[in-house]
Amino acid sequence: MVFNFISVLVHTLFLAALTSPLPPANADTLPVVREMWAMGTRLVIAVEAVHEGSELSWSERIASEIHSVERVLSTWDSGSQLSELNEAPPGRAVETGVELTEWLARAAVISEATGRAFDPTVGALIDAWDVRGRGRHPSTREIEAARAASGPTAVWIDPSNGTVTRWQDRAWIDAGGFGKGAALLEVARSVETDGVHAMVDLGGQLWLSPGSAPRTVRVAHPADRTRTIGSFRLAPGQSVATSGTSERNVTVGGDRFGHIIDPRTGDTSPPWGSVSVVSSDPLEADALATALYVMGPDEGAIWADAQDGVAALFLLDTPHGICAHWTAEMQPMLKRSSDGATNLLFDTSAGGSCR
Repeated sequence: MVFNFISVLVHTLFLAALTSPLPPANADTLPVVREMWAMGTRLVIAVEAVHEGSELSWSERIASEIHSVERVLSTWDSGSQLSELNEAPPGRAVETGVELTEWLARAAVISEATGRAFDPTVGALIDAWDVRGRGRHPSTREIEAARAASGPTAVWIDPSNGTVTRWQDRAWIDAGGFGKGAALLEVARSVETDGVHAMVDLGGQLWLSPGSAPRTVRVAHPADRTRTIGSFRLAPGQSVATSGTSERNVTVGGDRFGHIIDPRTGDTSPPWGSVSVVSSDPLEADALATALYVMGPDEGAIWADAQDGVAALFLLDTPHGICAHWTAEMQPMLKRSSDGATNLLFDTSAGGSCR
């Protein structure tokens, strides 16, 4: 992969549930499936343990891992570690825990690699657009002020010293573009050596444990997630994240805009379709899906094609139908019919290119 995240590889719901349950290890066992609320979204955990009778305890362990990450990263909870960091006085270098330091370091690397199409330091821009509230149209001056309170000059993440410094009072870090991926990353670490067969769906981002069987994932229409327009195979040990704006948007003065902000311009990203990214690193899948959506179907596809190992699927919603583009790494995952064609019901040009 193009990224070297220290010693490992370094938004929204357009992937529907898996088309089949986890296969039982034998005819007498069935997976334990739990559904709950976590990180502000729906969490589904399906577990089949190697040792019979431990499925429930493993599902509780997975849920506990996710809630632990939420307690660190939630910006809705004033007592979380990230919230306390975001409230620290400007100019003070705040020491972060080992996990938070790693997650922020990875986020910083992806931000730099994508030219800040993904950037966790967009808090001031979120406030300017009131994305978390009823929405508003900020003035040009307000956008420029929010841009000045975003990025590395406003929030300095120093992984070598394990510190974060806010240089401006309005600046703050948002985990919305990498938080779910960080949670699934910790889940992956907790079960990777124990032979647990598990599937976790955290708000539409899926992860399969290395011991699981491959899964068929249904791809939804970018503007209507109830409508399936294709499918692909997700391999064990992989995660898939999808970004788009059709479900999370606000309307102000008759104008509709989504929740994803372009840190480079300070504007909201238009609802052009969706992009899905598959990676063995859930945090990478989460952050890259955001970055590629911000880039848009043209720039994003060019960037993804130029990388080594980025598996991405772009769906562009046009007046003439859905146009699709996928990278070379994504090609083998696409489901195929008996004649060798993909079963993606897209109006694509030669080679699956939208350009």
